[in-house]
Amino acid sequence: MKKQFYSLLGISLLSATWSFGQQQGRILDKSNMRAGEDVEYCITHKKMNELKSNPQFAKQYAKEQQEFENLMLAKKGDNSTTKATVYTIPVVFHILHNGGSENISKDQILSALSILNRDYAMLNADTSSIQAPFQALKSKVDIKFVLATKAPNGACFSGITRTQNAITNDGSDGSAQITAIVNGNDVFNGNWPGNKYLNIYVCKEIGGAAGYTMLPAGWSANSMQNGIFILDTYTGSIGTSNLGSSRALTHEVGHWLNLDHVWGGNNNPGSAGCGGTDGVQDTPATQGSTVCNPTANTCSTDNAYWGFDQIDNVENYMDYSYCSKMFTVGQVARMRTAITVSSTGRANVISAANLLAVGASTPLTLCTAKFSTPRTVICAGESITFTDESFNAATGWTWTFTGGSPASSTVQNPTITYNTPGTYAVQLQATDGSNNNTANVPSYITVLPAGGNLPFYESFESSMTLNSPNWFVYNSGGSAWTVTNTAAKTGTNSAKLDNFSQASTGQIDELISGPIDLSSITSGTGVTLSFRYGYRKKISSNTDLLKVFLSKDCGEVWDVRKTLTATTMSGGSTAASAWTPTAADWVTVHVTNVTTAYWNDNFRCKFQVTSGGGNNVYIDDINIYSGAPSENPVTAGLADLGTVANINLFPNPADNEVQISFSSQTGSNEIKFYVTDLTGKRLQQHSINANEGNNLVYIATENLSAGTYLIQMVDGTSQRTLTFVKK
Repeated sequence: MKKQFYSLLGISLLSATWSFGQQQGRILDKSNMRAGEDVEYCITHKKMNELKSNPQFAKQYAKEQQEFENLMLAKKGDNSTTKATVYTIPVVFHILHNGGSENISKDQILSALSILNRDYAMLNADTSSIQAPFQALKSKVDIKFVLATKAPNGACFSGITRTQNAITNDGSDGSAQITAIVNGNDVFNGNWPGNKYLNIYVCKEIGGAAGYTMLPAGWSANSMQNGIFILDTYTGSIGTSNLGSSRALTHEVGHWLNLDHVWGGNNNPGSAGCGGTDGVQDTPATQGSTVCNPTANTCSTDNAYWGFDQIDNVENYMDYSYCSKMFTVGQVARMRTAITVSSTGRANVISAANLLAVGASTPLTLCTAKFSTPRTVICAGESITFTDESFNAATGWTWTFTGGSPASSTVQNPTITYNTPGTYAVQLQATDGSNNNTANVPSYITVLPAGGNLPFYESFESSMTLNSPNWFVYNSGGSAWTVTNTAAKTGTNSAKLDNFSQASTGQIDELISGPIDLSSITSGTGVTLSFRYGYRKKISSNTDLLKVFLSKDCGEVWDVRKTLTATTMSGGSTAASAWTPTAADWVTVHVTNVTTAYWNDNFRCKFQVTSGGGNNVYIDDINIYSGAPSENPVTAGLADLGTVANINLFPNPADNEVQISFSSQTGSNEIKFYVTDLTGKRLQQHSINANEGNNLVYIATENLSAGTYLIQMVDGTSQRTLTFVKK
């Protein structure tokens, strides 16, 4: 409802150097939340209140808004603001993720774009159920949204950028999230001007809100902060989002086009009574809704425009109800006027010159062949689906799968089975009928060999590296898991995460096993996973987490089976400087809920640390065995324990040779060394008589092709398998 020509409308950002203020850990405002949700729906006007504390900004913004209201008056009755021209807005989705579910799929992004176009063209089927008093007022906006296809440097891209950074978990300063995107995205590292693109930032956390944006203002018209922040769980209607939260982006784009909430210029329905204004004449006075009640009439005595008591327009996109489905004629006029204003940068966004520059007005052509898979490490016998992500207009696909079955395909998204362990290349040639482009990725798919039998025991003594197929490392930035010889519970080595040096909280680092065969477990014995850790906090408020995940399907799905908090792990102890555990600092953990679902030959486990500001993390003596928990490593029956100890292989990766050092408990001890590929095929065989004490063996690798190999070190009836990589 419009009561006056001038009203302050919500702005969330100021300039490229403006900080949003601390939101992390703040108390959520229940009056700004819809029932059943744990985030504030929109905090645009709360950002506005922060900006208004700057007198210079407040003065300039008030002047701009008065000029806008005068322009609205001048255009009153001018159909050009509501009809005839369909405006095009080029959009870029910037996905800021840390390797989690917030790294949403292209399909989910396209779902969000489709919903925007549907709602702004009034093609949503639910308009037929709009309350009778508003049927005549529903209006299409005639604005369409297209993915930009040219980056600021002119490079062809898909309209989507992806940036991996832990800052996706901390929206206390949105400018910090933008900085991470500018510096780390996979398309163009630089400024994506807000007067050329509608930048949409999809994050896991944005300061406690589901979404917020910037309404038109000249103060930061060209800045990247002239965009929209939204949670991945409110983007589109599939994937991590759902139908109920799918119109949050429609709401935020409304703000970006100078619409207020239907109750007025704040974020809290009911807080202004019936005295608020949204600057729109044909939206009835209302206190706002957080539930869907189409018969709500919260301001029945204050509807002079209508001349009679009028129910609330609960179904308006700018309310907080669960049944948003329309804009009014007055709102459309306001948005279409806002998009033509030059001083705010909006007019340049839709200009013909800009649409050409960002690739939003020319026919799509193929420029890049690209593909993805949900994972690149699988077990022998598994199948995996390849998804074509070529942009921007592929119509034909020719795939080549070395080691796969089938070995080739012309299907857009083929499913391929790999039966033989090894590392394999994948090639995709895409075409649009005129242009061809090829993506050839060597060593893309790793197929793991069958897992070893129980008991499984890893004390990290055999190598100073963590290599396939025994171990994999996932690193989201900063420090990563390594093998260290500076601390150990058993022997001299352990796995270490230099958590002390992590630059930011929220970093995720994983130590992931290869396959382990649990198929021999019986219901009468059960199975236990044990390990030892060492950890200290830096200060008492640190929030590091150590989680143990298990997978029954070679890593396709992971289930949390143990979570250790920083307080639990440290026992309250802190260390202000980089910390190394002593023998007394190690703690043994037993994971006993390895249920029957995991008793197969494709079992894998992983240890995940989420950094929370604490000190280093160490893991040793990872032990999986049949039976009840044991305080000592269960090694009975292990084939790799005999008269040899302290085994190390180096260098790794190797060039012309590898060296294996070990100690022998006896003299004249015959030891055989078999060099094999990942399928077990023997390529070399060597035999020595080891001396009692320390020994060093050199094995030539210069004739081996680049790849991963195994060395079986056999001592009588015992053996140890080592892994190395040939450059």
